[in-house]
Amino acid sequence: MAAAADLVVPTLAIRSSVGVELWSTAGPKQPYEHKPHLPREETKSSRSICFSSDGRYFAFSNGQEVKVLQVSQDSAASWPVKCVLPRPKAFYLQFSPRGSYLCTWEHYAITKDRPEGSPNLLVYEVATGAEVFAIVQKNQTDWQPSWSADESIFALVVGGEALFYDLGEGADKGFASTSRKIGGSRGGMLSLGPGNCPPFLAFYTPGAKGAPSMCKLYKYPALGQNQTVACKSFFQADRVEMLWNKRGSGLLLLTSTEVDKSGASYYGNQAVHFMATKGDTCSVPLSKEGPVHCVKWSPKATEFVVVYGFMPSKAALYNLKCDVVFDFGEGPRNCAYFNPFGNLIVLAGFGNLPGAVEVWDVSKREKLANLKCADTTVFEWHPNGEWFITATTAPRLRISNGFKVYHYSGALLHETMWPQGQELLGIEWQQFADKTFSEPKITKAKHEGIKSSQPEASKKAYTPPHLRLLKEGKNPEKYLPQPSVPGLAPAAAAGGANGNKRHNKNKQRSARKDVNVNGGDAESVPVEVAEPGDLGARQSPVSVPKVEQRQQPTPRPKYQQNNAADQQENTQGQGQANGQNISEKDRKIRSVAKKLSDIKKLKVRRSQGENLELNQLNKIKMEALYLDELKALKLSA
Repeated sequence: MAAAADLVVPTLAIRSSVGVELWSTAGPKQPYEHKPHLPREETKSSRSICFSSDGRYFAFSNGQEVKVLQVSQDSAASWPVKCVLPRPKAFYLQFSPRGSYLCTWEHYAITKDRPEGSPNLLVYEVATGAEVFAIVQKNQTDWQPSWSADESIFALVVGGEALFYDLGEGADKGFASTSRKIGGSRGGMLSLGPGNCPPFLAFYTPGAKGAPSMCKLYKYPALGQNQTVACKSFFQADRVEMLWNKRGSGLLLLTSTEVDKSGASYYGNQAVHFMATKGDTCSVPLSKEGPVHCVKWSPKATEFVVVYGFMPSKAALYNLKCDVVFDFGEGPRNCAYFNPFGNLIVLAGFGNLPGAVEVWDVSKREKLANLKCADTTVFEWHPNGEWFITATTAPRLRISNGFKVYHYSGALLHETMWPQGQELLGIEWQQFADKTFSEPKITKAKHEGIKSSQPEASKKAYTPPHLRLLKEGKNPEKYLPQPSVPGLAPAAAAGGANGNKRHNKNKQRSARKDVNVNGGDAESVPVEVAEPGDLGARQSPVSVPKVEQRQQPTPRPKYQQNNAADQQENTQGQGQANGQNISEKDRKIRSVAKKLSDIKKLKVRRSQGENLELNQLNKIKMEALYLDELKALKLSA
């Protein structure tokens, strides 16, 4: 098979705002493009595209129906239509492991004719196009049913109960009725392991009323309470993600809570647990605090990688004993991708990270390439294990849509940018059966590539404005907006003569108008002036006519000021109001003290579970700098 692999050219399935089409290439140095014999259909309503795991079939929705095409082995022949399914609203598509069945899911809806709702999860036989199963499945995130590797067992969870259907030879019931059931508690989750037939399976039950959550392993069809192969219990798990290795002998559980009640983490609590079909269980040790960004099994099934911790995150490779066998160090990363053979791994930072990509040789434990793939929303390895594709797709990003193909050495092999006004919605490579391609030999040789047409992203690290001023030897206080100071007029607090003169003149003009209307005198008295950002109104000695009839009540402060910095600020503000002179140094001390006071309040809000904005989180990170600055100012007094 490996010798013939050089003649195998995987196609690229592309879903865009104008249609569905398939592209191919004549060779590694040739561009990907649409070939005349390959399918193309114009539609603005395609929701999903999908290859079967062996690459024999390709399915897509077009807003009117779902079409299943049979992939032609002849590179110049067209792809015939295998069957057409009447599912105009199909949202997700999924083939069974051997491609004998196609599952479709659409949003659950209630109509006047059917107030109970119509089945929205359906299973079709690909050979005939016949509907063989239909059920209501409201859950969108975990809608996929489970299959055994030989397709003899079909299972899914409905209302927290796992339902099993026997489809193997000699099974007379098939999809007509269930053969077994387990569970029944709300929130239960099921996953059938690959490889083994009959399969091992994992069933998760969430904890309730102080009891821990629990995941149990069984060997089908032995599903009794006393027939568990392994059992793992844990607290703090609102949700669990179950990840099997390729052999179906090991299972990783990524548990998470929506909110960290201690306030230590914005992302909630997360942990990784390991379970083996031999009965072993353990918790995966993580050496840095913070969220778990990614967990992936190696295709070799003997190792797995975890990317975790606050940025810069850590990445580590573990064996089946959950021991760290290699530490990749820290970096701006939140994703990990093994190639199909497990001898290469990409560590990357996508989403809200700048797109740094590292390519590592797993066996030699060395980095092969560093590159930048900004705005990447899709990443996938080529079936040959040497190339990978990155794409920028909508609706995540609606500009600069397109895709690029790279060699593992970092060389750019192909680039296609989408035309203005069109959107790239999805892209995936055709899959193949195991051993179609041979494992590539990894070298440090630089592969010849092409130059990208896109401008390179700036390599200069972002520096906040106040740090830029410090690097230039300037005082940030002179250039950044100043907070209001107790006892000073708003114009003085905002920069003296450069303050908002028009705002103050309007206030004085309004006060004089009140005097003329009410007949008051022109005696100068303090009035309450509330400035934006103040915790409450403060006295300001602005000379305005005394107007008793129109005097406004003092606003109540929004927050109580209890810390020492606030009390010092109020005391000094009263001294200023009584005519005392305040030095520049005292003004800086009060300014820094106010920033620290605001940070303290933000930390209290965060500890109470409130989600803070990015600029507020950045302000909290400045606490140490402000404390040092305040200490230096007080020492120099």
